[in-house]
Amino acid sequence: MGIVASLDIDAQKGFSPLCPNELPVAGGDEIAAALNAQAALASLRAGSKDAHPRNAAWVVTDPAGMLLPLDLPNADLTWPAHCVPGTPGFELLDGLPAPIDYDFFIWKGVEPDLHPYGACFHDLAERRSTGLIEFLLARDVDTVLVGGLATDYCVKTSVLQLRRAGFRVIVHLDACRGIAPETVAQARTQMIEAGAELAQTLTHVQQLLDA
Repeated sequence: MGIVASLDIDAQKGFSPLCPNELPVAGGDEIAAALNAQAALASLRAGSKDAHPRNAAWVVTDPAGMLLPLDLPNADLTWPAHCVPGTPGFELLDGLPAPIDYDFFIWKGVEPDLHPYGACFHDLAERRSTGLIEFLLARDVDTVLVGGLATDYCVKTSVLQLRRAGFRVIVHLDACRGIAPETVAQARTQMIEAGAELAQTLTHVQQLLDA
């Protein structure tokens, strides 16, 4: 087996019931222990955060206006303000390392006209790398264990990006939570079709690594 990395995707309070006015994902505040256990199976640990300004072009103040299409190059849907630096929603979940203590860390969506989902690129056209792929390649990583928030958006997109870059990807479902059952089901199908392996439990992740 080659070198294994673990990736915590946007495991932030803004995607949990701790911040009900942002994008609370049911159970989003319950995954820190599963992410830490997943990281214990890996040699390297990477993480990402959404880091959005309040004046972002895609922000809507009324939740009813969420998920409407936008005709912008790098923001495809409207969303409520979330994960604004300096607010509680920007913080990682309690129990996770500080960003500085990861081996590699990404802040994404900092510019007001950018709303990327995946951890590998800053733009929707995937022209501007965050450096994650390059970091993993430089350290001879061949397998990435993935968990985080939310399954149907940022986790899915990151998994598809990593697969296109040639990595083996194991999605640890106990370390993920999703927004809606329908879109989570679609995301699982897309990830499997892309060649990702889905493991519900840490034991299943270990079995796949040992196979």
